[in-house]
Amino acid sequence: MNPLTAALEPLFAQLQPRLVEIYQDLHQHPELSMQEQRTAGIAADHLQRLGYVVTGGVGGTGVVGLLRNGDGPTVMLRADMDALPMAEQTGLPYASTATATDGDGRTVGVAHSCGHDLHVTWLMGAAQVLAGARGAWRGTLMVVLQPGEETAQGASAMIADWERLGLPRAEVVLGQHVMVGAAGTVSYRPGVILSAADSLKVTLFGRGSHGSQPQTAVDPVVMAAATVMRLQTIVSREVAPLDSAVLTIGALQAGTKENIIPDDATLKLNMRTYDEAVRTHMLQAVRRICCAECDASGAPRPPEFTTLSSYPMTDNDHAATARVAAAFHAQFGDNALQSKPMSASEDFSVFGRTWGVPYVFWFVGGTDPRAYAKARAEGTLNTLPSNHSPRFAPVLEPTLKTGLQAMLSAAAAWLCAPPEGPRDGNA
Repeated sequence: MNPLTAALEPLFAQLQPRLVEIYQDLHQHPELSMQEQRTAGIAADHLQRLGYVVTGGVGGTGVVGLLRNGDGPTVMLRADMDALPMAEQTGLPYASTATATDGDGRTVGVAHSCGHDLHVTWLMGAAQVLAGARGAWRGTLMVVLQPGEETAQGASAMIADWERLGLPRAEVVLGQHVMVGAAGTVSYRPGVILSAADSLKVTLFGRGSHGSQPQTAVDPVVMAAATVMRLQTIVSREVAPLDSAVLTIGALQAGTKENIIPDDATLKLNMRTYDEAVRTHMLQAVRRICCAECDASGAPRPPEFTTLSSYPMTDNDHAATARVAAAFHAQFGDNALQSKPMSASEDFSVFGRTWGVPYVFWFVGGTDPRAYAKARAEGTLNTLPSNHSPRFAPVLEPTLKTGLQAMLSAAAAWLCAPPEGPRDGNA
């Protein structure tokens, strides 16, 4: 057990009720991406009371807390704060009933169906343990609460404000995410652990007319249908079988009435890739196919492409991941597992990529261990409510404590490490 998780042990019974209260409050009051004013305020107040130097409004609603504690590395711990535009169906006594106005002016339900409320709670708890255990570590702790992960806006927005606000750069960036998996376990992976993601809106232009006179129209509905079918061949016929990729058409929108051929149709698609060359090829293939289908249909103008979001791959630094893995195995034993790459995506890596420093991202299981073991034995793991399901609800124990232990263990690998000695034999 490292000094920071050792410091947690006598405190956890005291911390737990307050952290559960914070979690349930955040869960009941979710906020959409880039609108996280209340959440940011709760986190900032907590850090200020602990003695952190706090900077708010970073990248909109982001919060950065700095705790300097002598000479040593600057270590960043990050949590995302935003919720999803969806109604919750967990049946929990503290379930969200919140609504908000989204970017398109629509009133939508809002729920923490990805677990970011737990991420914030973990980081607030870890910040408190570290503030109370300053005798056990040396360096600078940087606590970052990030807005807008779900829209791929938040990390880049914070980075855009960073230098102007005089904030320091971290030497290593650490983060974690609750996922489907047995509670009490942590999962890590050197190299690519999360896919790149690209979301596009494609507008196909036709020529509208009466439904009884199709010869006078260029039908964008037929054009869109043909395009959807052809886009599916990118993965099946243009990507090598050993190169994983996903392409999903999540929306096809056209027309208002059965006897009106509309002027245009809209496709919204999402791609996931694990290799930059595959990613580039797929983006080019989408444009080629959409343009070719429009040309084949005699469309009056080429299609219009709009990028909705773009996430880089999360590619964990091998050496830094080895340090985190050693800390996890020391803390969790057989409950520290090596993960396969996930097809989810994150903007967490923007910090490390921008600064050119190592970063490590890992997963914390949030599923009741008995339910997970039963589903695994029955081959029904895919039926468990996962992130972004309206029924996603991590069990708080032992998930709450495990997440704290994981965050503190990873931080200790740098903050509690002995100073580096002379290199190359030189005194």
